[in-house]
Amino acid sequence: MESLSELRERRAFECRLTPDRALGSLDEAEAFLRDRALLTRTPDCALPSLYEACHEPPYAPGTAGFGSWPATKWPWFGALTERGHLCVGVHRGKNLLVSAEAAALLDPIIRAETDRMRAEDPGWRRLLDHLARVGPSTTEDLRTELSLKRQELKALRSPLERCGVIVARSVAMTSGRDHGGGGDAGGDAGGDGHRHDSELSRWDQAYHAPPAAQAGISPTAATSAMATTVDSSARSASSARSASSTTSASSDPAEAFADLLVTAVRAAVVAPEPELRRWFSWSWYWTNTLVDDLVQAGRLRRLDAHIAATASG
Repeated sequence: MESLSELRERRAFECRLTPDRALGSLDEAEAFLRDRALLTRTPDCALPSLYEACHEPPYAPGTAGFGSWPATKWPWFGALTERGHLCVGVHRGKNLLVSAEAAALLDPIIRAETDRMRAEDPGWRRLLDHLARVGPSTTEDLRTELSLKRQELKALRSPLERCGVIVARSVAMTSGRDHGGGGDAGGDAGGDGHRHDSELSRWDQAYHAPPAAQAGISPTAATSAMATTVDSSARSASSARSASSTTSASSDPAEAFADLLVTAVRAAVVAPEPELRRWFSWSWYWTNTLVDDLVQAGRLRRLDAHIAATASG
């Protein structure tokens, strides 16, 4: 059984924490995502980070925010979503790229959250029901169709994105009108002369279980299948409901959360134990005995105030 120092060595290799392991291409970045199952954008915890694995000087040295992103490889995060991988806000509101395996674990949690949040707040229900009727929509269209001010829409979408119920992606707009600003992703003219806005989808419109998972095979066995992003021009509310029906209704979100936590620990290789409860937005699924139960079940192990996944986890 590996010692803590050996686990840290393996973490440095598998999470590409040294310059000799720097990602050299978008294909390598995609393989890294599939291997780790989930990636943060920038390093903020033990979870693996896409930009950290690039080992590239920042775009604007000495600055914070966008300026600290890799000088030339910063578009890779968005490019991976264009390849069909989902980016969700369930890392306490921060962006998290997830592989098909991780998306399958998220699915029962987020479907339960969709039901909870729809029932809990009439504003959330109005937005979610509207998206169910019309399909994925830009924030500009939603503000017009729901008669909402920019800040009103932001106040509605933020908690829904944080819990994964709404998935946002940046889209280029061909019109010269101002499509962004405020809390939207983009709103600036890109190098191609387009303006950018956010397109919002319900989770059950953005995620589709791969055929293997629909047939009852475990999410891990279906890792190589791709979760795909909905094309708004080809997706309707009825197809979203059809996609929803393919997921097992008996999936338990609390069990899925435990599975997700084990997958996240495996992605990190080893992590400080207090950090685990801060990885995901759904604090209500965290119990004081969760880690103890997973250790007792042989899925996680403790060593010197750190947690690692076991081979059988």
